[in-house]
Amino acid sequence: MKKNYIDNKTILITGGTGSFGFNFTETILKNFNPKKIIIFSRDELKQSKMSEKLHKFAKKLRFFIGDVRDLERVKFALQNVDIIIHAAALKQVSTAEYNPFEFIKTNVMGTQNIVDACLASKVQRSILLSTDKAAAPVNLYGATKLVGDKIFISANNYSNKKFSVVRYGNVMMSRGSVIPKFIEQSKNKIIYITDKRMTRFSITLEQGVAFVIRCLNNMWGGELFVPKIPSYRILDVAKVFAPNAKIKYIGLLPGEKIHEEMITKTDSYNTIEFEDYYVILPAAKNLLSWKFDNFIKSSSNKKGKYAAENFSYNSLDNKEFLSPKQIKILAKNI
Repeated sequence: MKKNYIDNKTILITGGTGSFGFNFTETILKNFNPKKIIIFSRDELKQSKMSEKLHKFAKKLRFFIGDVRDLERVKFALQNVDIIIHAAALKQVSTAEYNPFEFIKTNVMGTQNIVDACLASKVQRSILLSTDKAAAPVNLYGATKLVGDKIFISANNYSNKKFSVVRYGNVMMSRGSVIPKFIEQSKNKIIYITDKRMTRFSITLEQGVAFVIRCLNNMWGGELFVPKIPSYRILDVAKVFAPNAKIKYIGLLPGEKIHEEMITKTDSYNTIEFEDYYVILPAAKNLLSWKFDNFIKSSSNKKGKYAAENFSYNSLDNKEFLSPKQIKILAKNI
């Protein structure tokens, strides 16, 4: 990996003990030369376990107990930090439907706290991890993440600091994802599927981490980055991981989509397409026009082009689908 902006920087990761945070931390420590990485999270047990697993990097690792809902604690944690990766969020779709304001406190108010703390600190680059569920949201979780995206993008209007968003789909084999669920359910010879037409975007944890690092190095501030990633059909996953199980269809869960979307038709008017990713520019381009004029004209981005009008990047119409064989190989290698 190319060593550039990350070297000799202090990085703080909110929600840093999660799957992304651990993999991102390990990748940075092995491939770059950061000054320090600070793990900011609420779970002391997970912090302890993470510290043990990464003990050989102890000199560059710090663990900080805190909650993004607590502005003063966030401000204290960001002292002398150069980069923040905001990964902390409440994520369970069905849980959000029954506990809406708890999700608002963390995903919306917590994100505003991150922005306020960054503006009051020396942090220069901030990336928010978003989700495909934030595009045209139909559930509370997706709605809170969309608001978080808007908060981060608009923060570029208030200083020369850089705030950008990375949005991608389901992380394969992550906790709560469909493959581990099907494997567990198949032990009882029956699996539960909400709708046989369902498709989803898929990305591995390593691919997600690599994309965030790439965006961190290339960001101008104000963009929403979307990687080009494959889709899969839910029935193909069932064939691979529960071939002998009976399928029971139970109907869509509260807030669930049949197909996911990462770029809406409305967003297409502000979307630039590159070979392996998209960039959604902020709708209020007039406030940041100087950045994006340079972004489009810069020699490193000449291969970019504006997306077709009314284009939608969704898991059903995606050009690339994983075959059952590819799904099995990918899962086996994780």
